[in-house]
Amino acid sequence: MKIAILSRNKKLYSTRRLKEEAEARGHEVDVIDTLHCYMDITSNNPVVRYKGEPLPHYDAVIPRIGASVTFYGTAVVRQFEMMGTFAVNESVAISRSRDKLRSLQLLSRKGVGLPRTGFANRPDNIKDLIKNVGGAPLVVKLLEGTQGIGVVLADTNKAAESIIEAFMGLNANILVQEFIKEAGGADIRCLVVGDKVVAAMKRQGAEGEFRSNLHRGGTAEVIKLTPAERATAVNSAKIMGLGVCGVDILRSKNGPVVMEVNSSPGLEGIELATGKNVAALIYDYIEKTAKPHKTKTRGEG
Repeated sequence: MKIAILSRNKKLYSTRRLKEEAEARGHEVDVIDTLHCYMDITSNNPVVRYKGEPLPHYDAVIPRIGASVTFYGTAVVRQFEMMGTFAVNESVAISRSRDKLRSLQLLSRKGVGLPRTGFANRPDNIKDLIKNVGGAPLVVKLLEGTQGIGVVLADTNKAAESIIEAFMGLNANILVQEFIKEAGGADIRCLVVGDKVVAAMKRQGAEGEFRSNLHRGGTAEVIKLTPAERATAVNSAKIMGLGVCGVDILRSKNGPVVMEVNSSPGLEGIELATGKNVAALIYDYIEKTAKPHKTKTRGEG
């Protein structure tokens, strides 16, 4: 197969692993910087150009679209879809998962376990917003934040009011969520490929840190999932319409709750923690699933 990996940096662990595994399996693979693509949008003849030349036809494209380039990146993926290339994660599904509010609304509609979450625009809603998520301690989260940036824990209602007012004063879009204390600063990253959880790890936040992101000094170890956690992760991926994703779950007293569905999950932490060749499992999925013009988005909304 001829495969394109959309990535801003070919030296990143995930990009390197995907390229190495493709070549080991005999595929032709090109790593393409998303922002250096430009599109010829001509009726009945869509083309993606790169460094002055039209790109060849690819059997599959693996989008590694960073959050900061979601709009342009999904436009490039959509152009490949128009050319009949199979996208591991389709443009609509990537956009859907990147919008935290939209994704939570879709998961909620399908009955997936979630932390109590509030969203408001006007400062006069703040007290009621705090009350409706159960009061402090609670988490205030930027809709556009990544890797734990823009996530603040408010210990008291007064502190929550101040934090929310500050974010609103900056015209920032925020979510207010209940704090799952019993999770103990840990979450579970489930790596879903197709309709299976192929690897899972527990991420534990650093001492005194409620965020479990590895980028913030957290640690990771292999974990055994419960049937409910496995089903929640697979169902969440299906609702988002993603072929490959990371589903972040907290263990709450009411069962598993989903915090986020990530359309470009990193491979380094989970491969090292579990010892699994996740890149190979992604290619198993591509080889089984990729077909020309197979671009009907899974999921809804």
